[in-house]
Amino acid sequence: MASTDLSFGSIPAFYREVYEKICSPTRGNVKLEVFRSLLVKSQLSGSIVNQIWKLVDSKTGYLTRSGLYKGLALIAFAQQGKQPSDKLLENSESQELPVPALGDLSEVTLLAQRLYRGNPAKLNHTYSDICNLDTIEVNLVPEKKGIFLKHVEYQVTSKRFNSVVYRRYNDFVSLYDLLLARFPYRLIPKLPPKKIVGADSQFLEERRRSLLRFLTLIARHPVVSEDPIVQFFFTYTGDETQHKIRDVFRRVPDEFATSELSSRAKELMPPETLTEFANSRDQIRMILLGISRLKHIADSLAIRSHNYAVDMAELGNQLSTLAAEQHGTGTWVTGGSSLWQDMKKGFHVISKEFNLLSTRALQQAVREETMVCERLNLLLDILVAHRMLCERHERGVSADHQRALSTMLSLKKRQMQGVIRGTDADTVEYLENKMVSQESVIANVELRNCFSLLCLHMETQLVHAHLEILATVLQSLVSVQIRGHSELAEVWKLIEPTITKCLPEKLASGSNGG
Repeated sequence: MASTDLSFGSIPAFYREVYEKICSPTRGNVKLEVFRSLLVKSQLSGSIVNQIWKLVDSKTGYLTRSGLYKGLALIAFAQQGKQPSDKLLENSESQELPVPALGDLSEVTLLAQRLYRGNPAKLNHTYSDICNLDTIEVNLVPEKKGIFLKHVEYQVTSKRFNSVVYRRYNDFVSLYDLLLARFPYRLIPKLPPKKIVGADSQFLEERRRSLLRFLTLIARHPVVSEDPIVQFFFTYTGDETQHKIRDVFRRVPDEFATSELSSRAKELMPPETLTEFANSRDQIRMILLGISRLKHIADSLAIRSHNYAVDMAELGNQLSTLAAEQHGTGTWVTGGSSLWQDMKKGFHVISKEFNLLSTRALQQAVREETMVCERLNLLLDILVAHRMLCERHERGVSADHQRALSTMLSLKKRQMQGVIRGTDADTVEYLENKMVSQESVIANVELRNCFSLLCLHMETQLVHAHLEILATVLQSLVSVQIRGHSELAEVWKLIEPTITKCLPEKLASGSNGG
């Protein structure tokens, strides 16, 4: 009986059940590592296991359905005391194959799920993958007058949902509050401050940019972006978004209560998590400090470009004023020289070039702000979100865990004191019941703590994926500076011959000579 025929004929239902539990959902094969765990469950001797392994190993790294059936049959025959061989299968062609005794297969099934799905605690996303999740735009809509005051509205565009919606600041607040309650163990970036009295256009522009970064990080989060709350925010076109979104999602439990990873958190959490968490937290704190300083330098560069633009514009204005000077130019004043008249003509031409310098410098400032400063702001936002997440973990789950342990110790102490003092049986029984109840609380808190640490493990990987931003920022900084200085140099080269014409011949020839 050829092994390829084992997927047909007298196959027990048990074989099919095992196959459905441990096969790859996409390829339909079974990894050899999974089959090895089945062999261990058979409790056969090492020599017999090696014989079965040699008979089924296809050297491809996996078993087909028929290969798995062959292995199950050989295990069953071996458990009956028969020597595993292909001959056994050939002799059983017209009979139903025997069923092996493998006990509880939950561990084998879990192993298969981990292998086929990959490690759910591993990010497996590059920064490019993250950027491909969505592209967001947030633009200011011209102010509308309300009954009492004006309010600012934003046009929000999502490439993923192919949507364009209009949102007010309080709509963002509702989204933030809901996401923080739904995902307390995930990176939720902070919102910019509310509008202050007399907020100017600069404040509104800075807040628009901040809201764009907030939505970008949310829309590109591998877990948070898949939640219905996010989809609602990007697609709902009705009125009163801030109230509607709260009404729809206010009763939704947090991620721990709904995630399939919650019950497996202890198993999935790497053993070195506590140590690595402390180390990574210190590392990210140092990175945050360094990026903050780089951001300060980048801001200074942009401010200098702005100031340079202002100075060049003012220099051009002053030269225009000098060119328009109308006082007499008689011989009594000039001694017969036409130098001042020639210079004024030059000033008129040069002033236009200085205005061009101002324009180029302003363009340079804008590039520095958008390509360097804003990208650093995005990186800072996610680094700060990680710091806030660590604080929530310690302030929330860890604190709850410590309180539960403290309560348990208190109950045990009271129980011991009661026994020593001869307290009546009812009181002791009451304390024992309270302890049982408290143990379940501790178990739940421990599991929640593991889930929180597992999420921190995943979110820290997400932060590190975003560190690629720094490389792109440095690359942009170099290109922006090269372009900016080249453009300014070109304008200065245009100015130089005009100035030379304004100078007396001796000075002009001297300047050309160095």
